[in-house]
Amino acid sequence: MLTWINGDLLPDPTTPAVRADDHGLTVGDAVFEAVKVVDGQPFALTRHLDRLHRSAAGLGIGPVADELLRDGVAAVLAGQRLPLGRIRITVTAGPAPMGSGRGDAAPTVIVAAGPMAPAADSVAVVTVPWPRNERGALAGLKTTSYAENVIALAEAQRRGASEAIFANTQGRLCEGTGTNVFYVVDGELRTPTLASGCLAGVTRALVLEWYGATEVDEPIEVVDRASEVFLVSTTRDVQPVARWNDRELPCGPITRAAQQAWRAREPELLGR
Repeated sequence: MLTWINGDLLPDPTTPAVRADDHGLTVGDAVFEAVKVVDGQPFALTRHLDRLHRSAAGLGIGPVADELLRDGVAAVLAGQRLPLGRIRITVTAGPAPMGSGRGDAAPTVIVAAGPMAPAADSVAVVTVPWPRNERGALAGLKTTSYAENVIALAEAQRRGASEAIFANTQGRLCEGTGTNVFYVVDGELRTPTLASGCLAGVTRALVLEWYGATEVDEPIEVVDRASEVFLVSTTRDVQPVARWNDRELPCGPITRAAQQAWRAREPELLGR
């Protein structure tokens, strides 16, 4: 793995580089993006950077120059061969006094890249009891405040699954810890709207463009009637759900068609 921080490529990824009073470290005041790398090229980088800027603006961080972020991405990719990898771009509010209030320091910008294992052919998921707050200050922003996801994933793993799914405060289907959810009812592919509080996933948007689905908010119990379910994310692409709680699900024809559409169109956004 190679790491670049504020314009400098670290000689060793274990080199200490972030100050102990950085607000991203002390209170999670930071945003991030994960970008897939295929054959050494970032996938949909422009879309990811656009979302990073939106998240940073929503949190009140920055702005950070797009050119600086692209320089960091180029630096970490140039020094290694990545047939399949992942870039992590993190922008924090920078050093600040202890406590929740920000200081006046410039943001800390971190770009790291390393290899990534291929996603599993399918996934088991469980519904967790804690709701996403679709009206919260962080709704729709990709921040590093992920402790809620850590707890949910631990619960999923305890129950023999590898992803946790949330309803929102209205009891409607929302999202996974790092995934968007698509499901088939009565032959129609559906996914929650952004008003549900789910993240505006880059992969979600591309599936909507390249294959299509109905955006609708429904009680999470609707998945009990679903004939197919799949998750989408940067690291999963289109991944069938083989089990939701105790219910087994097939990889059906709509899921396979969405996967095929993804594979056919993915090369268009390599390096872009």
